[in-house]
Amino acid sequence: MSAATRAELQKKFKELQRQLDDGLPAPDTSITVSYLIERWSKDVLSHQVSASASRNYLSVANRHIIPMIGRKRLTELTTSDVDRLISKKMGEGLSVSSVRRIRSVLAQAIDQGIRWGWVNRNVATLARAPKSVRSEGRTLTVEEARHFLDQLKGHRLECLFTLMLMTGVRRGEALGLQWIDLDTRKGVITVRRQLRRDVDGLVIRDTKTQRSRRVVNLPRPMLDMLKSHRKEQDAARSALGPAWNESGFIFTTAIGGPLDPRNLLRDFKKVCRDAGLGDWHLHELRHSAASLMLAQGVKLQVVSEVLGHSSIRMTADVYGHILDPDRESAAAAMADVLWGGPTR
Repeated sequence: MSAATRAELQKKFKELQRQLDDGLPAPDTSITVSYLIERWSKDVLSHQVSASASRNYLSVANRHIIPMIGRKRLTELTTSDVDRLISKKMGEGLSVSSVRRIRSVLAQAIDQGIRWGWVNRNVATLARAPKSVRSEGRTLTVEEARHFLDQLKGHRLECLFTLMLMTGVRRGEALGLQWIDLDTRKGVITVRRQLRRDVDGLVIRDTKTQRSRRVVNLPRPMLDMLKSHRKEQDAARSALGPAWNESGFIFTTAIGGPLDPRNLLRDFKKVCRDAGLGDWHLHELRHSAASLMLAQGVKLQVVSEVLGHSSIRMTADVYGHILDPDRESAAAAMADVLWGGPTR
């Protein structure tokens, strides 16, 4: 045990004695944050999460955590150190979600250190995560949405973009849809997986949560569009023969392979610019779908289920402002029942 001053040494000794009195093991004072992360990666992450997820954890640690606090002894790491790390990363312009992930990776590593008896408390969880301010994002108006659909006519991705606007499915979910997910008799499509790009290239993953796995009803025009899209895909398959790359996806490249999410975003932005709508992001189709449904009187719970939100509260937090007229109607109804008419 070492310390810069006698008082600090006495403080550390008292802390150690308290831990021993409480039945806690004496922490290993030689372990650094860098070594903890190395051992956590080799002994735990390698068989607890997928290879791509493990690499993602390590990428976060190597880029953001180790350069700043990697040499710090684990037993000497303080909440103040973690707060300073968070502040520095926010100052570098990283998004709130990115900084929260940095803190989460560090906290998970320290949790493992606690299980191994290397440290007795998790200073990363004690540090305050940066506050995330939820934004509802921009949404297309009814007129803009109709204009967008008009401009899509004949475009090779017309069916895909229309489905995203109609159902609010996420980009990865739309690209992960396969023909086995479509039930034309019932008029529904099942969202059960997502296609995304990571360090391994294009990969297929299950939806993140149970609520994300959902069945979405489709109106007749959308079903007809999907049927036409399938006929076009069948014709392309026949024309290309052995050159066709059978993937089973509903939306594919010209030769049948999966669509790259980055290319999809580029194509979407071009469609919006050509339509005179300006610069939009694909996720704003999801916002637009939710807003249009709520504006048409669809119940909040139903919209939440269609979007695959983790809870109805999340839907209310993001889109609650659209429900203001409904709340006003509720107040007016209660005034009519209790006082015989409006009170203002």
